[in-house]
Amino acid sequence: MKCPFCGHEENKVVDSRPVQEGRAVRRRRECLGCSERYTTYEYIEAVTLTVLKSDDRREPFDRQKVTQGIRLACNKRPVSPKKIEAMASEIEASLSELSRNEVSSKYIGELVMEKLKEVDEISYVRFASVYRKFADTGEFLEELTKLLK
Repeated sequence: MKCPFCGHEENKVVDSRPVQEGRAVRRRRECLGCSERYTTYEYIEAVTLTVLKSDDRREPFDRQKVTQGIRLACNKRPVSPKKIEAMASEIEASLSELSRNEVSSKYIGELVMEKLKEVDEISYVRFASVYRKFADTGEFLEELTKLLK
């Protein structure tokens, strides 16, 4: 790392401490060329998650889309906005744990249905009916039968 004062490339770390709730490290450095001190910060580079859509398009992951889908499914149901946000956070955390740069929209939809099934069965059926694109009442009844078992 070059000194911002003289451009010398050698330095020593004088002090180091975590900042931003442990998401970054602040380092106080001293240039071995001019003895000036300066501060640097180290962050973990955020990897952007890409969603592979059913039509083979790719787009960046958008947590708001997940939240909106859950919110629509839970409309007029006894599910608090706080619980909706918690479900979205759990889904986002599950995706980040995958250690992959790309995930299918189908997988995200399955995660949403899993969370909704735990929280509110009516919301789950609403989401599933749109997500799985039930063609007729038979498919809808089949899903309800599975739910009742």
